[in-house]
Formats: sequence, C-alpha cells, structure tokens
Amino acid sequence: MKTFILSAVACTLLAGTFLACDKSSKEIIIGGVAPVTGEAATFGTSTKNGFDLAFEECNAKGGLLTKQVKLAFGDDKGDPAEGATVYTKIIQQNKAVAMLGPVMSKVALAGAPICQAAGIPSMATTATNPKVTQVGDYIYRACFIDPFQGTVGAIFAYNDLKTKKAACLFDVGNDYTKGLSDFFKVKYTALGGQVVGFEGHATGATDFKAQLTKILANKPEILYVSDYYNDVALIAKQARELGFKGPLLGGDGWDSPKLTEVGGTAVEGCFFTNHDLDPARPIVQEFRKKYQAKFGNEPDGLAVLAYDSANLMFDAIKRAGKTDGAAVRDALAATDMDVVSGHIKFDKDRNPVKSVGIFEIKGGKEVYRSGVNP
Repeated sequence: MKTFILSAVACTLLAGTFLACDKSSKEIIIGGVAPVTGEAATFGTSTKNGFDLAFEECNAKGGLLTKQVKLAFGDDKGDPAEGATVYTKIIQQNKAVAMLGPVMSKVALAGAPICQAAGIPSMATTATNPKVTQVGDYIYRACFIDPFQGTVGAIFAYNDLKTKKAACLFDVGNDYTKGLSDFFKVKYTALGGQVVGFEGHATGATDFKAQLTKILANKPEILYVSDYYNDVALIAKQARELGFKGPLLGGDGWDSPKLTEVGGTAVEGCFFTNHDLDPARPIVQEFRKKYQAKFGNEPDGLAVLAYDSANLMFDAIKRAGKTDGAAVRDALAATDMDVVSGHIKFDKDRNPVKSVGIFEIKGGKEVYRSGVNP
C-alpha cells in the first residue's frame, strides 16, 4: 500500500509537466522497464533483447514520424518501489512519450498509476494480473490475463491429463502467483476436480518441504505451481525427493532456460501455459531466425512479448501521426494487428484477446504442444 501511495504522489507531481518530447529533438524517446537483476533477471534480459531488436528494426526502416526512436531503459530489479522510481526517472528526465513493460504484475501496479496520471501510454509486456489495466485508460498490455491462463491450465489438467485431484503451491507475496492459483482452483473445482491442497510460501523461501509434505499427504495427482522459474525448479526437486511422481503444471512464469538448468530431470514431463508461439507459424519462424542471428540463442516468450509490445506502440504512434499521449492512447484502442504472439485487438479493458499455448518439458527443452483459443 505504501508503494502505491508514493507512486500516486509522484504521478501528481509529474502530470502535465513531462508529457511531450522537445519538438526540436531528432529522436522519439520511449521508455522500457524490466528486471535485469534480481529474482527474475532472465526475464529482464530477454525483455531488453526484444526491445532492442524492435527498436533496431524500426530505425532501419526510417523510424517514426521522420525521427529515430530511442529506448530509455531502466532496471526495476523486480521490486515495486524500484519500479516506481524508474518510471518517474524515465518520464521526468528522459521525457519519454510512451512506456513499455514491465514484466512483473507487482511492478506494473506501481508504475501504471504514474503513467496514467501523466497521460503517458503504457504497454505492459507480461504483467498478467487483471488489476494492471484497471488502473486507467492509458494502460494496455500485450499479454493475456491470468483468469484465462489459470482457466486453461485447469481445463488441461482435468480434461487432457485426466486428473481428478490437484494441489496448488504459490508465493503469498506475489499478486501474479496467488491470483493464478486462485483462477486455477475455481475452474478445476467447477469441472468436478478436487483441490486437496492450497498452500502459500513466503517470498524468497528456498525450503518448501513443509508445504509439500502437507500437500502430498492428501495424494494429489498433479501439482499446480504458479511461481517463477527459480522457485519452480526447487519445488520440483523437493517434491521428487518426497516421492511425488506426477506432473507439475504452471504458468508463463516458468518460461526461462534456468528452469531446466536448475530443475533438471525433476521438471521433465511437466507442463506450463504460455503465449501461443506455434513454431509452424511463419511469423514465429522469422522472429526466431532474427533473434538467434542477433543474440546467439533461442528467444523465449518474454523476448517475443517485448518485441510485440514495442511494435504495437510503434504502430499506434504511426497511426496517431503524433506523439501526443491521448492520440496514441486512442490509436492503441483501435489496434488490429498481427504480431509474433498472435493477432491483436484490445477489449474494453485494454487487454488483448489472444490464444494460450501449452508447452511440455521434454528432453530438457520447452516443446510446444497445442494452442487454446479464448
């Protein structure tokens, strides 16, 4: 609560003061926020890469409105207070006309009020909590939201994996993980399944055996673990040590090479929901080639969503014909565009209507299994 109040105060100070770029500038400044250090550092690195590729391509094509675009990037460290500071700095000192990111919902909920009060259009990359865009009409996102993702996970667990008893484990200090487990539980129960354990753990915990022992005593067939990749890897290993042989299932917070690097065989045969990056789609193939050529590794969903977010914002600025915040906001509302993660139109709450992909950990890799339409 303190973070939100401080953010709101900062917003008031910023409103109407730093809204537009200097008209004499030869650049259009767009801010980007992600955690390149801290608990989700791999998320931030991928996100920064996606931004960089999109900006490079845009400038190679002539930029926007006859000007080059420049990324003013800040590391939020996965911390809401740090995120609020970064948002304020980029809007105040860099005079950004739009913001991209962040990755994490808890940071988005700190940064969104700053953008809203200042009239700065914002495009969250992977902040999936429904509350993010409810902050106001300048706040958009490129990712699906947790009610849909959690629901798809429950349907997959019940119908496809044929389980009837599930348990949930999540970080009680994270809006994303708690919310995702809540949505999974509601749908799984509605389908006729039993949620025989619903346990939270403290943020930063590394020993989950007390919660797992309690959960496993009720003999679940599947564990729904909505945490980020670093916690998931440890939870999977500890669950295996305690004798659990069934699959684990989670959300897009699993999407990191660190999951299999740390989790090893413990995460083999497990599943997670993510953006529908069907490798058969030509636009996905083209992005993979470009990303590999520039960065030397495979792109993940974080890189894709960052790239898509930037291109959605570029498209809106082009159609608006100016960098005025209200004009760009209105152009975003009228978006009808194919991007790497799917076809994008926004609903009345500024959330994209898009499909979810199911991925399986197989042979130490994330393998696309199927897509589920909204």
